[in-house]
Order: sequence, then C-alpha cells, then structure tokens
Amino acid sequence: MWRALVFLGLLCVAAFGAVWLADRPGTVLVTFGGYELQTSVAVATIALVALALALALLWAGITALLRLPSRLTFASRARRRARGYQAVSRGMVAVGAGDPIAARRYASEAERLLGREALTLLLKAQAAQVSGNRAAAEAAFTEMMDEDETRVLGLRGLFVEARRRGDADAAREYAGEAIRIAPAATWASDAVLEARCADRDWRGALESVERRASLGLLDKPTARRHRAVLLAADALDRAEHDPERALASAQDAARLAPGLVPAAALAGRLLSRKGDLRRAAKIIEAAWRIQPHPDLAEVYLNLRRGDSGLDRLKRAETLSRMSQGSAEGRLAVARAALESREFGRARDALEPLLAERPSMRVCLLMSDLEQAEHGATGRGREWLARATRAPRDPAWIADGIVSDQWAPISPVTGRLDAFVWQAPPDVLVAPELTMSDDVTADLDDEPRALPVADEATTVSPAPVEPVGGGAEPPSEAAPEPPKPKPQPVVFPAGPPDDPGLRDEPTTRRSFFG
Repeated sequence: MWRALVFLGLLCVAAFGAVWLADRPGTVLVTFGGYELQTSVAVATIALVALALALALLWAGITALLRLPSRLTFASRARRRARGYQAVSRGMVAVGAGDPIAARRYASEAERLLGREALTLLLKAQAAQVSGNRAAAEAAFTEMMDEDETRVLGLRGLFVEARRRGDADAAREYAGEAIRIAPAATWASDAVLEARCADRDWRGALESVERRASLGLLDKPTARRHRAVLLAADALDRAEHDPERALASAQDAARLAPGLVPAAALAGRLLSRKGDLRRAAKIIEAAWRIQPHPDLAEVYLNLRRGDSGLDRLKRAETLSRMSQGSAEGRLAVARAALESREFGRARDALEPLLAERPSMRVCLLMSDLEQAEHGATGRGREWLARATRAPRDPAWIADGIVSDQWAPISPVTGRLDAFVWQAPPDVLVAPELTMSDDVTADLDDEPRALPVADEATTVSPAPVEPVGGGAEPPSEAAPEPPKPKPQPVVFPAGPPDDPGLRDEPTTRRSFFG
C-alpha cells in the first residue's frame, strides 16, 4: 500500500512539473560545431530525461555483460550445493532407515558436491557406523577435530566409539577435552560425572554436580538430591577408617535429603556410638516419616546398647505410630515383640498384614512366631512353605538389578541415584496343591476333600440304528435326550496351605489306634 501511495505521489509531482513548464513558455538554443538547435523548454526537458534513461540502460547492460561469468559460476555453485544438500538429506534418511548401501552412496555424493563440510563429515561418519566400519567412523570424527565448529561433535563421536570398543581411558579423555571446550555440553558433563563415580571419587563428582548446577544443566531439586547421594556415598566409604568425616558427610546428606535412608541410617548409627542419642533419634525419625525402612528401624531400636526387649518394643511402637500403622512399622513391632516373647502383641501387629497375600517377610516372621510359641510344629513349616510362594518384599532396584544393599550408582549403566526402594516385579507363583506334603503337613491336620455335587446326572445312550436293510427307517426322527445341565465346580473356601484359625483344639491321632 505504501508503494502505491509513493508512486501516486511521484506521478502527481511529475504532472505538476509538466503543467508548470507548459505555463512558462521559453526557448532553448544550443550552438555546436556550426549548428544551431533551438527548441522549447518542455521539449528540451523531455529530451534530457530520455537521454538519462538511455544512458542508464546502457550502463546496466554493460554491467550485466561484465557480471555474466560470475553469475553463471554462482548459479552453478548454487545448483551444486542444492544437489549436495539433497544428497545429505537423503543420506540422513538412509541412516535412519538402516540402509548402509544407500547411506554410503549419498555420503560419497555429498562429499563430492559439498567438500569437507560439517554435515558431510557427519553423514560420512554415520554411514560408516551403520555399515559397521568403526575405523572409517573414527577417521571421519577425527577429521571433524580440524575445524573449530565441529571439534566438539568430533569429540563426541570419538567418545562413543571409544566406549563401544571398551576403552574407558580414551573415552574419559575425550569427555574431558569436550568439557574444556564446551562446558555446557551435557553428554560430556554426564560422562565425566559417571567416570568419577565409577572411580569412587565422590568429591570430584561433587565438583561436577556443582558445575552442572551453576551452568543450569540441573534444576535445584535434582542438584540437591545428587549432592546428598554423593555425600552419603562418601560417608559410607569413610565409615570404617574415618568415622568423624563420615559422620559429617552423613549429616550433610541427611540435611539435604531427609528421606535418604542410607545417609540417615549411617548418621544415626555413628551418632549412637558417640552417645548423642537425641540427635540420632531425630535424624532417624525424620527419615522414617518420609520413607519407613527396615534399616531405619534396626538403627532406631538399637540406639542404646544394653536396652531390654521391652524398651526396644516401645521404640518400635513409636515408629509404628509415626508411620500410621504402615507395613514396616508393624513388622518392626512384631519383630521386637517376638524378641521380647510378647507373642500376643506380635500376632496383633501382624494380623492386618495377613488379610490379603502376606509377603515373604511376613510369612517368615509368622514361622518364627509359631516355632517360638508352640515349638517345631507343622504350622511353622507351613508358613515356611508359603514364604516360597509369597510376594517379594520391597528391595533396592536399579535397571533391573535387585539388591539388598543400597548403592549410589547403577551397576549396569553407572547412573547416579538409580536405586529406588520398591517391590520387585512379582514372580510366578506355584499353584496351590490339594495333596498333603510330607514336609509341610501336620499330623493333627485332617485332609480336606473337595465337595461333590448333590445329584449325579446320568446320560442315556443314543439309539443305535439297525444294520440290516429289512426294516424301514422311521418316518419321524426320535426325540433327542435332554442335555445334562452343567454343574458348578465348588472349590475350597481357602487355599490348602492357609493354616486358618481353629475354634477348638483337635485331638492328635495315633497311628496305633
């Protein structure tokens, strides 16, 4: 719109100038070489404008003619680059599709058309990787090291290839060089942190976490959690030979992450050795409110040496109240009650855990309870048998590895803070057996049989057609006998290995009458 307005404005100015010249008549006389040229002012003005336009057109033509070779060269280069980038695009698609032949062909074409550009070298390296030619891939990544803009990319490629061939030292050097060039490179920062954790250099790993947090590569909660995990790992390594620094690291870790069970348990254990029971109990209680754990219960119940079983039972009941009757709290109460021979309180604590499918620890604790209260009876062996088919209790799990002990890194991937406390995937449960087992059966348990249907249903045989040809077939088909109604199959009300609750004691039978 603005262009149209400007054009109209210039047109108005030209019209105004033409009218102004027409209203003011005059003559222009030009004498040159014995010739005289006389004309009006308007015609002279038009002639001058036409001459200027002609000169401008002539200059434009000469300039275009002089620039024609460079324009042709530029157009050829543009077409060549377009073909090269098209080859790069198709090569990337071939790499993604896993076609090594097409990837190598397009990589060669792109290198021929574009030369040693970043995308060309990257396609060449990826085509070599898809083809399984590690030497060619490393050569392409090494070529990237010659240019500043592709040096970090080359270092990453060499790092990946070094890890694939199992050269941890070379991979560490490449990651360190990348950190010096580009401190914000996430892959290099992760690799350096992983390497320091693998070397158990927890202080160096803390420096890596601090640098990553300062660069904004980690958010504040994650950085805080990683600091706590590394401090807990450092405390566990120093617990035996340097308990003072181990205690300081464990307390710092518990302060950063109160729910970190290993840090809280170690801090409570070391503080109890020093006699600072109040601070130890405070740390354990804070962690227990966030994550009830058997290690915390073990430390809390044994804070003071020489306490009686009833004292430990009271502390276990305190933990159970804090966790509002959680499973770990009830198990702690049951274990403490069993050790103090308070069998009734142990049963009361375990009773809510028996409603559904009791876990392995619950079954084993019930077996210990039966044996401690009644001796080596079939009930205890029956609970042991149920423990083999019971769901597994929570454990430390990281990348498919189930462990009883916490570790700061995953043994599979080396990832920091990989272990979580949760129940492992349920295993296949053996089917319930209806027959008695010589190992788990109790002599005073009578075998229970499956109930049978009330009425037996008989099926009358179908009439047999005579073989001889004398008799004529009946005109009407004989009516089919009524089909028997399906009878429901009745299963026992409870599983065969469920000990249940007895209303009254039964008399033990003797084999001799």
